Amino acid sequence: MTKIHPTAIVDTGARIHHDVQVGPHVVIEDDVDIDAGTVVMAGSFIARGTRIGKNNRIHMGAVIGHEPQDLAFHSDIHSYVHIGDSNEIREYVTIHKGTKEGSSTHIGNNCFLMGASHVAHNCQIGNHVILANGVLLAGYVDVGEHAFISGMVAVHQFVRIGAFVILSGHSAVNKDIPPFMLAGGRPCAVSAVNLVALRRGDFSPERIEDIKKDFKILFKSELNKSQAIEKLSKEPPNEHRNLLLDFLEKSERGLCIASGLKDRA
Repeated sequence: MTKIHPTAIVDTGARIHHDVQVGPHVVIEDDVDIDAGTVVMAGSFIARGTRIGKNNRIHMGAVIGHEPQDLAFHSDIHSYVHIGDSNEIREYVTIHKGTKEGSSTHIGNNCFLMGASHVAHNCQIGNHVILANGVLLAGYVDVGEHAFISGMVAVHQFVRIGAFVILSGHSAVNKDIPPFMLAGGRPCAVSAVNLVALRRGDFSPERIEDIKKDFKILFKSELNKSQAIEKLSKEPPNEHRNLLLDFLEKSERGLCIASGLKDRA
């Protein structure tokens, strides 16, 4: 039987698995799905159109699925938040629904969103992502799996952050950061390959050497972005090089520069 505190307000149109715990003063609107094992702690607000998977922990005061902070949004628009499984969503996190009809904001599996972090409308967050305290993601930001965004980082709308990227605290990010990189600063710049994450991710020494080689081509040569992509495409293909090339070819905002270099995009 679902454990719902008597002070919680749960709409009869919400679909809540019998193995869900709902704490005191929680508000859950209609058209909400919450799957087995999820815990919703005191004072959280879950808005209509939210879909939450299994074994999530939603801490006190979190607001999930509320209207986006977008002047173009109208209250009659039907949009969504989709949250996967086994995520830790800490105190006062805000995750807003999509801003266009039928669109959604997506959080993957096994993510850790620390206190007061903000995920704006239509963001797409991959698996195993960590957002530290006070991270601000503007609308349509895309974050790849295993990325780590440190405290108080602000990310401009439409920016893409690649898989296994780490961003240092208080950074201001207004351009794309390719996979596997370490970056930070105001404005944000790429400084090195994120070797710690690659080793923890069981990347082989050979793959790490390939990624370091790709980093040098992309950020430490005299090539512009198009020339670097052309040279990378001539290197022997592998899974991680293909991921990097795909990211580069889809980049629309341009790339963060390398530390100490001018923008060559």
